[in-house]
Amino acid sequence: MKKTLLFSTLLLGSLVFAQKTDANMPGGDKDVHGCAASAGYIYSQINKDCIRPFEQKIELEGQDPEYASIQRTAVIFSKDMKKAEIFIPSGKESSMVLTKKGKEVAWKNGDYTLIPVKKRYEIRKKDVVIFK
Repeated sequence: MKKTLLFSTLLLGSLVFAQKTDANMPGGDKDVHGCAASAGYIYSQINKDCIRPFEQKIELEGQDPEYASIQRTAVIFSKDMKKAEIFIPSGKESSMVLTKKGKEVAWKNGDYTLIPVKKRYEIRKKDVVIFK
């Protein structure tokens, strides 16, 4: 009887330990949305899913020393093209959604603007080009 109880306790303990995730384990770095940063995934507010920004069709190169740690960023548009998401960490979020209103040409959010320029795009912060 004691052997059965001991064996059951060890089995249950090993199952509990096996279910525990650790940030040091591969794949254990998932964010609140379930995106694995170690695999390059980040949550897209527009797609409502985990994406890899470096796999997106529109990538822009950094132009401003303030963003030296971010050499490239991606842009994702909503289906109706009224919203654009840029992947520049700001505060708690790792991306920012910009909105285009009415017949405006640019998408805006606070100091940030996404503008189409000659078949490409530029991201500006307070009218200074930071990505193109």
